[in-house]
Amino acid sequence: MKKLIPFILGILMLITISNSYKENYYIIPEESIRIRIIPNSNSVKDQYLKRQVKTNLELELTEDLKESKTIEASRIVINKNINKYNNVIKTVLKNENSNQKYSIDYGYHYFPEKLYKGVKYKEGEYESLLVTLGKGEGDNWWCVLFPPICSIEEDSQNSQRIEYSFYVKEMFKKYLK
Repeated sequence: MKKLIPFILGILMLITISNSYKENYYIIPEESIRIRIIPNSNSVKDQYLKRQVKTNLELELTEDLKESKTIEASRIVINKNINKYNNVIKTVLKNENSNQKYSIDYGYHYFPEKLYKGVKYKEGEYESLLVTLGKGEGDNWWCVLFPPICSIEEDSQNSQRIEYSFYVKEMFKKYLK
């Protein structure tokens, strides 16, 4: 019995330590609205333009959707403001001295399979706001507008990191020094 206790404690330690190192992640619900921005190419300039569009568009969308409590309300807000989002993209490209063509569309769009924060999302057609810059052949950025996972992640990146302590983990640290 005495030999079994260290074995059990070892297993508990491995489970506790592996769980404590996992990143926080959010599972995207079936009923959600995504945003996807596909740049012209993977060139440094095109990827930079994608990030600029993402940053500016995300600011507008986060502000517009902050009071949305339902997917229906979010749909209304996005449809109502689609021209504003179009102008945001146009302004970013103008400010970056780019005459690149682009499109913006709200509807159902194809998303390839993606491993995101430890969760695999299958390919398929998803309700989304799609921005395509130029030929749309570069590595894309995407996130979830509703529920507001993009803004949750942004807030968590800007907040202090919280570390949780587990009794078993602390015991092993103490005795394995």
